[in-house]
Amino acid sequence: MNTIFKYFLYGFLVILGVQSVKAQQNIPRQRFSLDENWKFHLGHATNPKKDFNYGTARLFAKTAENYGTALRPDFDDSAWENINLPHDWVAGLPFQYTPNGDVMSHGYKPVGGLYPENSIGWYRKSFDMSGVKDTTSRVVLTFDGVFRNSEVWVNNFYCGSHFSGYTGFSYDITDFIRYDRENIIVVRIDATKYEGWFYEGAGIYRHVWLNLFDNLHFSENGIFVYANLNSDFSEALLTIQTETENQYDIPKECSIITRIYNQQGKQVAQTEEESISLESGEKATLKKQLTIDKPQLWDLDTPHLYKAVSIIQSGNKIIDRVETRFGIRDLYVDVDKGLFLNGKNIKIKGVCCHQDHAGVGSALPDYLQYYRIGLLKEMGVNAYRPAHNPPTPELLDACDSLGMLVLDETRLMNSGKEYMAQFETFVLRDRNHPSVYMWSIGNEEEVYQSIIEGKRIALSMMRKLKQLDPTRVATYGANVGNVITGVNEVIPIRGFNYNLYGVDDYRLSRPDQPIFGSEVGSTVTTRGIYTKDTVNYYLTDFDENYPPWASTAEQWWTMAADRDWFMGGFVWTGFDYRGEPTPFQWPNINSHFGIMDMCGFPKNIYYYYQSWWTDKDVLHIAPHWNWKGREGEKIKVWVNSNAETVELFLNGKSLGKKEMPRNRHLEWDVRYKPGKLKAIAVKKGRKFEKTVETTAEPYQVVLTPSKTTLLADGKDAVVVNVAVVDKKGYEIPDANELIRFSVAGDAKIIGVGNGDPSSHEPDKCADSAWQRSLFNGKCQLILLAGTTDNQIILKASSDNIYQGEIIITQKK
Repeated sequence: MNTIFKYFLYGFLVILGVQSVKAQQNIPRQRFSLDENWKFHLGHATNPKKDFNYGTARLFAKTAENYGTALRPDFDDSAWENINLPHDWVAGLPFQYTPNGDVMSHGYKPVGGLYPENSIGWYRKSFDMSGVKDTTSRVVLTFDGVFRNSEVWVNNFYCGSHFSGYTGFSYDITDFIRYDRENIIVVRIDATKYEGWFYEGAGIYRHVWLNLFDNLHFSENGIFVYANLNSDFSEALLTIQTETENQYDIPKECSIITRIYNQQGKQVAQTEEESISLESGEKATLKKQLTIDKPQLWDLDTPHLYKAVSIIQSGNKIIDRVETRFGIRDLYVDVDKGLFLNGKNIKIKGVCCHQDHAGVGSALPDYLQYYRIGLLKEMGVNAYRPAHNPPTPELLDACDSLGMLVLDETRLMNSGKEYMAQFETFVLRDRNHPSVYMWSIGNEEEVYQSIIEGKRIALSMMRKLKQLDPTRVATYGANVGNVITGVNEVIPIRGFNYNLYGVDDYRLSRPDQPIFGSEVGSTVTTRGIYTKDTVNYYLTDFDENYPPWASTAEQWWTMAADRDWFMGGFVWTGFDYRGEPTPFQWPNINSHFGIMDMCGFPKNIYYYYQSWWTDKDVLHIAPHWNWKGREGEKIKVWVNSNAETVELFLNGKSLGKKEMPRNRHLEWDVRYKPGKLKAIAVKKGRKFEKTVETTAEPYQVVLTPSKTTLLADGKDAVVVNVAVVDKKGYEIPDANELIRFSVAGDAKIIGVGNGDPSSHEPDKCADSAWQRSLFNGKCQLILLAGTTDNQIILKASSDNIYQGEIIITQKK
């Protein structure tokens, strides 16, 4: 899978740990990354002395009067840890058993109210503004996501607090900035309370930005571009909505114009220039329309993107300039046929995913978002549900770029002031993304989802949605079976979380309401395990075990595939995640629900979905064929394929040919004998085959990078998968050797993993001691780029076998 990723780079200079913001002349709006060179230290939730006197010092009696705390600009933070963002401090904490359901569901990490010593985090950062010539600019500090309950100070001035761990927020710090000396940002984070029932991490785990722009400017998230297509998609009527605000002390006049560019960079349209006059403090919204002939449509296979460049001008001077990426596509839902994208009927082949990954927790480098979406597309997934919270912006960028629909979900269904503000921020941020095809206003609110309060809240949220985005509809993940009252009474599209046994009856009672599976499946499996293990708490890697509320992959998909009116569904989950070790507890520390494990290594169920969700020639045999000591015993063999027939052979002898039932799999009971197990499939008259062989002793470590070139920006990353092969070069599927890693060159390992749901090995290691055991033949590391042109040499070694080595080129 070769994917080209484009990154927009914002320049900055770092000198002696103080970032110098160098604003370029004649550029009306600039954005600088503030991810580099932060200081970090744990505080304490119950001991003020260990929390830098936060709980006892006088902080809010007078503005900027913060004595004896880490808030002061002159505080000595030299002993604090040096870190870059994104940063999740929980990823580096050990696993710790506590007989508490919330701790279990968060992956047995010692964070939350029971662990005051690990649940407060302090961050400090210095930056210099002497390189900015225009000291009249607005200066806005933006956080894409902080978990959670953050408070922010700049130069001792309190900027505000933000409750949510999943929505971004900004502070206008214009009045607090110093241009003649360094500036200090201080962030205190309180993660003593959870928001979800899954691993959430803690820290500044998304990007931070410094924005400079004129006092006359476009509002934050104030530009909205959407299209309506004619019946044959030959013409698009584009609506461009812009909100402009004047923060000067005097009235201002200006003109607004937007130019549209296609993916090749060619201008294809522009609005008429319109003049406006704004009083001091006034905001104005303009709506302009224009036509694009023969538009390039955003689709799953050809995700064409456009760029709207909106400009505020005064005379010949450009005052503000904002680029908005968008796509042109036609979406509608038919109650009898389901979802249509650009006139083509699309069955939702979706997955739900949490946002953490092996080795890094919730603090993923941007590249990992593209890597994970790429893995899902290879499997045949066409839709992604970020469960159960607004995703990081880069996840949506990846879905826009690679062609993946998104069911965009808010954290909680609540129409109170706090949560409605979060909801509005979330919708305004994401409404320009073409990948977002529908909004989810909530998930499984058991207390009130079926009563009148649920109905009222849903109506309030949908009224807000109509105001902010009239182009999309809403749904809700309801785990109430055929209940019609409450949210289901008013929601435009009914989402079933499991309980699909009654979906036909619901369809009869509500024939006017489109239906899909907002959460389905939930097979629990452990990669590479074929006998249930009640000591380590492993499950078999077959589509056969599931909790009582759920179903196997075959059960739900055969139902969905046979009903045109059922729009498809979102499998729980695409990847394993920390926490929720259903059906087990300790020593399990992550889920078994994933179609892939936490590293993105496929389980066998992956090939079931790939068989029926793609047109590829799929042929997969499970299990492996290393069963020393079980000679003569019957081994259950599963074959997943989308061929018409499959014939299985052991050491050249046919074990029978079988027809493949549509949307199902085949099974044989085979008496074990070392050698070669081979399947030959026939599909549309063509033959293709797959072989698994008994392997010999481990011979060499093999490293497989997801790419061989890194961008030398300090942010790019590469995923390196690790395996062991025998002398013939066959990968050993049951190898569990400890692998040690070393890196030479300007790059660093930032995390390791292996997908073992009961492994308590650290995901973070000291720089000279990176290591990880293989789990059923595989482990993984994530390598973060440096900032210089370089050859990165990565070596992997283990006892008594040859080491592996790869070279990765790093270029500016």
